[in-house]
Amino acid sequence: MPETTQIDLGGVWSLASEGQSPDLSITIPGDVHSALQAQGVIPDPYFGKNEAAVQWVAHQDWKLTRTFQLDIADLAGSWYLDLDFVDTVATIRVNGEMVLECDNCFRRYRPDVSHFLLAGENTLDVILHSPVRAGKAVYDRQPFEIPWSRNCPIPYGNMLRKPACDFGWDWNIALAPSGLYGTVKLRKLDLARIEHVLVKQMHRPNGSVELDVAVTLFSMDPCVLPVDFELDGEKVRVQCGANAGETVVHQVFEIERPRLWWPAGSGEQALYNVDVTIPGDHARRQVGIRTVELLTDKDEAGSRFAFRVNGREIFCKGANWIPADALFSRTSPEKTEALLQSAVDANMNMIRIWGGGTYEQDWFYDACDRLGLMVWQDFMFACNLYPSLPDYLDNVAVEVDYQVRRLSHHASIVVWCGDNELVGALNWYECSKKDRDRYLVSYDRLNRTIEVAARKANSDVLWWPSSPSCGYLNFGDAWHADGSGDMHFWSVWHENESFDHYRTVKPRFCSEFGFQSYTSNLLVDGFSDKKDQNIASPVMEVHQKNVGGNERIAGTMFRYFRFPKDFPNFVYLSQIQQGLAIKTAVEYWRSLKPHCMGTIIWQLNDTWPVASWASLDYGGNWKAMHYQARRFFEPVNIFAIPSPDGSAIDMAMVNDRATLTEVTAEFFTVSMDGRRTPLTSARGTCRPDASSTLISIPADSIPDGSLLAWFFTASDGSSGRGHHVTGTYKQLELEPSGLSARTTRRADGSYEIALSSKGLALFVMIEASIEGRFSDNVFDLTAGESQTITFVPADSAAEAEFTIRDLYSCQTAD
Repeated sequence: MPETTQIDLGGVWSLASEGQSPDLSITIPGDVHSALQAQGVIPDPYFGKNEAAVQWVAHQDWKLTRTFQLDIADLAGSWYLDLDFVDTVATIRVNGEMVLECDNCFRRYRPDVSHFLLAGENTLDVILHSPVRAGKAVYDRQPFEIPWSRNCPIPYGNMLRKPACDFGWDWNIALAPSGLYGTVKLRKLDLARIEHVLVKQMHRPNGSVELDVAVTLFSMDPCVLPVDFELDGEKVRVQCGANAGETVVHQVFEIERPRLWWPAGSGEQALYNVDVTIPGDHARRQVGIRTVELLTDKDEAGSRFAFRVNGREIFCKGANWIPADALFSRTSPEKTEALLQSAVDANMNMIRIWGGGTYEQDWFYDACDRLGLMVWQDFMFACNLYPSLPDYLDNVAVEVDYQVRRLSHHASIVVWCGDNELVGALNWYECSKKDRDRYLVSYDRLNRTIEVAARKANSDVLWWPSSPSCGYLNFGDAWHADGSGDMHFWSVWHENESFDHYRTVKPRFCSEFGFQSYTSNLLVDGFSDKKDQNIASPVMEVHQKNVGGNERIAGTMFRYFRFPKDFPNFVYLSQIQQGLAIKTAVEYWRSLKPHCMGTIIWQLNDTWPVASWASLDYGGNWKAMHYQARRFFEPVNIFAIPSPDGSAIDMAMVNDRATLTEVTAEFFTVSMDGRRTPLTSARGTCRPDASSTLISIPADSIPDGSLLAWFFTASDGSSGRGHHVTGTYKQLELEPSGLSARTTRRADGSYEIALSSKGLALFVMIEASIEGRFSDNVFDLTAGESQTITFVPADSAAEAEFTIRDLYSCQTAD
């Protein structure tokens, strides 16, 4: 019989808690809430007002148990538990003996359990302690008041090293879930095991690259063992003398003519496999060869903030990433990669992994490498005051060391950022406002701990202290500072400013800005009954986590549009206005290039069905804004930028290509019956990676009761169209569009929808009764125009029905 060297402990475990049925179970990896729902103990937390009905789960301890077998011959040698993503405060026992206490969701644990194993049946218990009670215990030990985020209805989350948004956020359900989400194995230590594989790149002036592969081995006793290295077929064996504890072994590979990794839209995503093998263990790292610099040099406006990859400055277009689901068991690599693919499909090249979520699993970053998505990686601290006692900081230092060693080989990760909005949080709480120096010192201890640990783990990391920030050792409130660093600009949403207000700032790099909309009618039908589909109903308010959010969406509609005729059209129009808000910001800020070199929208995805700032629905369907983003993030485009005095409309050419690009545009006016009248034409050449004005159109050349529209083509093969309204849409005396559609089902299960319009149809949006993707959506048609759209269902066997909306029909009773 072959020797047992590892036991995968995933699968079905028993689940127990005080007052609960004795026959409960949980599938690992997985979370407690999902297990309870699957067995009928709790209702679906995402439906209706059920969030309140499941709050008790986070207030109890949960005991997870399973057994495993070992033969007496297998007991020789050293055995250890291999655990990562333990959420969060846990006591682990083997055969009744405590072997580990966990208190950090973001660390890996590998306790030796050799002395606790038995021949025959063994029992493993994991007690997941209530995160609320565990957080309160840490809170009570603090020497001064440390309040938690105002976003979190469940308290004490900032006391634990656990995703902050688990305790609720202004877009997230408050569940404070617990579970085991990653590796859960019992492994036998042969001579040694692989702890870390760190790959550093040394780029030579002649274009060649040296890869230094540093392998950290762990051994219980001194030993000699072979270490096999392989880089895309090139193999090297090194005989290594390992000490007890950790030993680092280096192997350098030289690549004379490397294939470079580029961000999406800028070139190939070339990747190399680095394999390391020792007796009984193997590790593979996916490596992309590239250089990356963060440019912060001084200029007339202050200091730059731009990323340069492989010697070329890249304008960053993207969105903020939050966890793919509020409950781990509802996620999968396939679902998550589909969300990332949607980002690339909308011409994005960066995601920012926000500091209130989690460091994602290895396959997530592998996907970003393949897709060319640059990753701005926050460390997991957000919108809170945090402890700074030595035990807490020591825990953080171990977390940072592990995460940097685990992830920094990824080409996609271009910057590591200390936190999200912790400097701003000093101004949010009475205690820190009254004694800012004390809390600033506490913050500085934490921030320096993170930086020192990150640089110690990998001296090559690109570090940015906080977001937003004006720069190193600058502790000012950088939220709306547009001279240096990165900006979070929230005045339009939180302060109810007009969309034009986006044009009052000139960010160097805007890493957060957003505007809310409702989730789709399809999802609303999934979490509510028809009687609750009203913007003021209690159910809709449960699915709106930002205080005053529903009122702000409705109030903005009064500012820009005539109010929609019913709830489904309110949902539609909320998405149209969301896209209009973000389009206004992105187009202006892209026109400032190279002063501005990044626009990262808040946010890409949702964790559950909720009104939010996301461009993708929970589950991944594209909201209106995502279709619009695909257009306003096109590498070559022209944008309408009104002059500050309103006398002219400057048409900005923007070119993200590395080559000169010629643009030819036709401009016309469109009357309310959809007739087009030629106005002017223009041709221009835009320099590589630049923006310039194509033409300035006098505002008085557009007749009252008409709007400006255009169509352009570019020498890179791209084309596009758009319109501009002077004033607000509610002032337009729209006429019936006369939209008609013919739908055909194809043999492959997809649908072809042929649309035609007799008049002016603005913001035409097709909604499907099932999940799927449209080839295009949210577009304009003028009189006599037609367009054919393809819809691909997520389930090719499912039957779809379609609803077609436009601006006129949404606000006019038939």
